[in-house]
Amino acid sequence: METRVALVGIIVEDINSATEVNSILHEFNQYIIGRMGIPYSPKGINIISVVVDAPGDVISTISGKLGQLNGISSKVLYTKTSK
Repeated sequence: METRVALVGIIVEDINSATEVNSILHEFNQYIIGRMGIPYSPKGINIISVVVDAPGDVISTISGKLGQLNGISSKVLYTKTSK
């Protein structure tokens, strides 16, 4: 199956949803290349960058599940090619 590398950007505004975010990321951990989290206390948010190598439908599923959580925003940036 063809895969793509993508960056999933996650903004956590409601820390109470953090456990659910981690649960979703754990569910798809076989696709995760790397992850970086940055707490930004002045604004009371956390920013998470997750790099994945996965089929397009899996990437969409990850972002969709994250975006359904309260206080969570998620966007995906895809590579241009699917080598």
